[in-house]
Amino acid sequence: MLADTHAPRRWKGCPPAVAEHLAHADVILHAGDVCVPSVLDELAAFAPVHVVAGNNDGPDVVAWGAPETLELDLAGLKVAMIHDSGQADGRPARMRRRFPDADLVVFGHSHIPMDVTGAGLRIFNPGSPTDRRRQPQGTIGLLDIEDGHLLDARIVPVT
Repeated sequence: MLADTHAPRRWKGCPPAVAEHLAHADVILHAGDVCVPSVLDELAAFAPVHVVAGNNDGPDVVAWGAPETLELDLAGLKVAMIHDSGQADGRPARMRRRFPDADLVVFGHSHIPMDVTGAGLRIFNPGSPTDRRRQPQGTIGLLDIEDGHLLDARIVPVT
């Protein structure tokens, strides 16, 4: 799972450390700010891609298949995606109201990796693999899902 790749300014191609993880992925989630659809084509060479549009994504990314929000079933787990989940204060309850049936909400925008449970919901931001801003490392997220259960969710440094 990725977010905020910001190509071509930050993403010049799939970083080798990211590619190592994607080579084992069954599906790839991108939580927006792709910026150019060629990134999605590159990711799709590894596994099927689900993406939402970010505030820096234009009509070409939307045309690739990036709606504002997305709700999907991954191995029985109800996953919702949105780029900007709003301010940190009250985020779990706000995401629960926005996505009442979700087990997990994946979001981006802040570039800050986060894995929080609240309001009966797990919310997860993988950070950015290429635009770490004030974070110590670029990161992605990995999910292990089986039979409707999130067995493991982790933030993995890639820089």
